[in-house]
Amino acid sequence: MGWGYRKSMRFGPFRINLSRSGVGHSWGNRAFRVTRTADGRRTLTVNLPGGFHWRKTLGGASRR
Repeated sequence: MGWGYRKSMRFGPFRINLSRSGVGHSWGNRAFRVTRTADGRRTLTVNLPGGFHWRKTLGGASRR
C-alpha cells in the first residue's frame, strides 16, 4: 500500500485541493459541487438527503 497526501483549503464556496498528483479546485456547497481534479477531469456532484448522491464526469482528461 502506497502513501498519499491531501490538503484542502477553503475560501467560501471555493476550495483548493493539494495532493500528491497535483492541484485541483472545486466550487459549490454540500448539495451541489463542480470539481476540476489535478489530472484534468471535471465532475459534477449532487448530494441528496439520506446519503444518496449523483456524480457525472463532464469531460476533460480521461481516467487512467
